Amino acid sequence: MTDQSGARRNIAVLTTAQALGGSSAPIVMSLGGLVGQQLSGNPAWVTLPVSLFGVGLALGTLPAALLMRAWGRRNAYVFAAAVGVAAGLIAAFGIFLTSFAIFCIGSFTAGLYGSYIQSYRFAAADAAEGALKARAISWVMVGGLIAAVVGPQLVIWTRDAVTQTPYAGSFLSQAALALLSVPVLLMLRASASGGEAASENSGRSLLQILAMPRYLLAVATGVASYGLMAFVMTAAPIAMVGHGLSVDDAALGIQWHLLAMFGPSFVTGRLIARFGKERVSAAGLVLIALSGIVALAGPGLLSFWFSLALLGIGWNFSFIGATAMVTECHTSGERAKAQGFNDFMVFGVTAVVSFLAGSVLHSWGWETINWLLFPAVAVILVPLLLQAGRGGAR
Repeated sequence: MTDQSGARRNIAVLTTAQALGGSSAPIVMSLGGLVGQQLSGNPAWVTLPVSLFGVGLALGTLPAALLMRAWGRRNAYVFAAAVGVAAGLIAAFGIFLTSFAIFCIGSFTAGLYGSYIQSYRFAAADAAEGALKARAISWVMVGGLIAAVVGPQLVIWTRDAVTQTPYAGSFLSQAALALLSVPVLLMLRASASGGEAASENSGRSLLQILAMPRYLLAVATGVASYGLMAFVMTAAPIAMVGHGLSVDDAALGIQWHLLAMFGPSFVTGRLIARFGKERVSAAGLVLIALSGIVALAGPGLLSFWFSLALLGIGWNFSFIGATAMVTECHTSGERAKAQGFNDFMVFGVTAVVSFLAGSVLHSWGWETINWLLFPAVAVILVPLLLQAGRGGAR
């Protein structure tokens, strides 16, 4: 009971930190392509800042796991917040100098910061037991609900805060939020580290873990849910502006999307406890496919917003379900390698597809972006349903 009480405290701390630090991602996602369009002379490269954010996420995951193991989660998270401050300042500096390269460095650095934020969900789950484990993941993701409001609203409120330098103010506010997360993270108790003292080489090797079909399915589900979401979301603001909608319309569309991404977190943990991780993940993938159908109905404002909302809900179900599946595939001694590899794959693929989104949008249009959802969903949905039918562990 005492341990669960400590876990609940850490869940509250991590949820608050997620609300602050998690605002970094929507700011980069909302503005990365638009600033890229402003600073880059090549239309195919406009989404590079967003894809570099994904590269930073991917490349940062394994070093982050090692640093958390060496320093403890709390110290590593405070260090990461300093990286987040630097990311916002670098991006704003790039806009000041009208330097696409410097802005891209800022986006990449924000991705490195994000690799630590993404591990908050695992930090919460590691300290919890039983039914609280899936709910811990959901509650930390609720912090993303606040970030979904804060990030896009900061884009609207601060994008013209610096005279004659559009969007610089938004990235300065990104740095400020990372700074505000420091005193929150200092309240994290050591128990959130969940056995960091365990030998890094204890348990099975990564190759032995990869031999588990259920682990591979969990990783593939996370890759599909996050990759497809990022592929569409990266292209959406540019597509909206390209179809005659305003920047504010695009920012609000991303806000609705982010609200849909994190809002269901209040109930996702309970749904997983009742129906199982595989079924909830499968339902999420079906919703992602439905978002493509809505988007293909036409390029109007409501079509964009509704499809982005469905995409967000689908991501929530499938990604939280996949994360919960991963936590049941390793021991405490195998945590760093299993979780680190999972996030490396998820965010590595996300980086690639977010970069490709700009080229696909420029060459083949918004409709093609959405048609590509269906085969990718089918590839993962079939084994998920088979696993669920066999009574996958819950």
